[in-house]
Order: sequence, then structure tokens, then C-alpha cells
Amino acid sequence: MLPILQVGPLAIQLPGLLLLLGVWLGTLRSERVARQTQISTSAISNMIFYALIGGILGARLGYVLRFLELYIQSPLGIIALNPNTLSPLEGIVAAILVAFIFGQRKNLPLWKTLDVLTPGVAVFMVFIGLAHLASGDAFGAETSSPWAIDLWGARRHPTQVYEILAACLVLYFILRLNATSRFDGFLILAFSVMTTISRFTIEA
Repeated sequence: MLPILQVGPLAIQLPGLLLLLGVWLGTLRSERVARQTQISTSAISNMIFYALIGGILGARLGYVLRFLELYIQSPLGIIALNPNTLSPLEGIVAAILVAFIFGQRKNLPLWKTLDVLTPGVAVFMVFIGLAHLASGDAFGAETSSPWAIDLWGARRHPTQVYEILAACLVLYFILRLNATSRFDGFLILAFSVMTTISRFTIEA
């Protein structure tokens, strides 16, 4: 685990850096797919940008509301952004709402746009796994398996590695399927099925 990357006098939060890199590479991939499907690349990049901002604000607001009494006592703490003080579920919901509203205002076709975004999301999922590996989050159950890792005072399943491998496998198939999509929405549906299966497998 390497939560902090020390570069000279700078201490960089590696998980956050990996997530930013994932957003950037995922955006580039979706823009490339957009050019192939004649959807505006600027519309896609702007959608991702606004969804990212909306997701961060939604995740922060969700966390603040969850611990409202603490923030009433110390209001300045609301603007202190920290990856550990964000609520992922609320952030995802907010990002989806912002992206949907943006797509409606720009008259983007729903299913085709989702297909364009899917390869980028698949890239981002790989970096979520890498961020979990760097931070030690999403750790597994205790095990005596020979490939177990020492984490949080016990020998555990390296579920972060499982997560990365599963995400890479899903990404591989998504990139292959992208060239043979049979109908609008095919790619996002395939991604949803594969990701759901991989998550259930890893969690089990």
C-alpha cells in the first residue's frame, strides 16, 4: 500500500492522483469513441466535466447531511475537501443527474451517448482498483491462501488486485465489443452485466 507518494518535499496523495489520471484517460477514450460515432467530442468532454463537478459536490453534500450536527458546530469544516469525507453513493447519483440534464439540453441521443461513455467508464474502473490498492481500502476477508497480503493487522484476500484484474478483463471485452455493437445501448448493457457479475464474484 502506498497512500502517500513522497516526491522531494511534496507529499502527494497517490489514490487521488490515480483517480484523476483515470478520469483523464477515460475522457480521452470516450472522446475517441465519440469521433467514431459522429457525436460532438466537446459535448462529451463537457458532460464528463460537469458530471465530475456535480458528483464531487453531491458527494460532499451527502456526507455533510449525514453528519450535520458535527458541521453545525464547525461550519468551516464543510469546505475542507478530503477524499475520506465524500459519500460515493450520493456523488454517483448527483453525477448521473447532472450528465442526464446536460445531455437533454444538448439533445444528445441517450443510448448512443451511454455507449460512447462506456469505454471511458471501463478505463476509470481500472484506476478505481489501483486507487484502492494504493490506499488499502476495499480490503478482503482474512484468509490462509498463499497469495494473501498483510493488511490492517491480518492476512487478507487481495481483493484490490481481484478488482483490478476484473476491471481489466471487462475493459478488454468492452473495447472488443465496441467495434461490433449491434444496437444503441448494447455496450452499456454489456458493461453493466459484466461489471455486476465481477462485483458479485469478488464480494462473495
